[in-house]
Amino acid sequence: MITVRGHVVPDSDLTWRFSRSSGPGGQHVNTTDTRVQLVFDLAGSDAFPERLKTRLLTRLGKEVVVVASEHRSQLRNRQAAEERLAATLEEAMKPPPPPRVPTKPSKRSQQRRVDQKKRRGETKRLRGRPID
Repeated sequence: MITVRGHVVPDSDLTWRFSRSSGPGGQHVNTTDTRVQLVFDLAGSDAFPERLKTRLLTRLGKEVVVVASEHRSQLRNRQAAEERLAATLEEAMKPPPPPRVPTKPSKRSQQRRVDQKKRRGETKRLRGRPID
């Protein structure tokens, strides 16, 4: 079972798949199924309250798929997949940031901007050919 912010995800909502991992490792990689794919059926789960479940569904979709293949043993890859799933759910649970309040530039900052543009234009004008 995976616990995320006090909510317990039951094992019945998780599907494990194992396959051969790619990359270095020689004969060990070619003969053992160490790559782990963990699928969490979010749409069919009752682990979260309805409001939180709606937020998770909009951010993650109906199924959350996590893959781990960086370790040589299947057990360590299983642990890594569980940690990754918990971190993904934790991140998606966060409330949305407060909306940005639009602000207007101050009169002084607008005046500084215009003055700077005038100075820059004057500098460029002085680079030109002198008028006889």
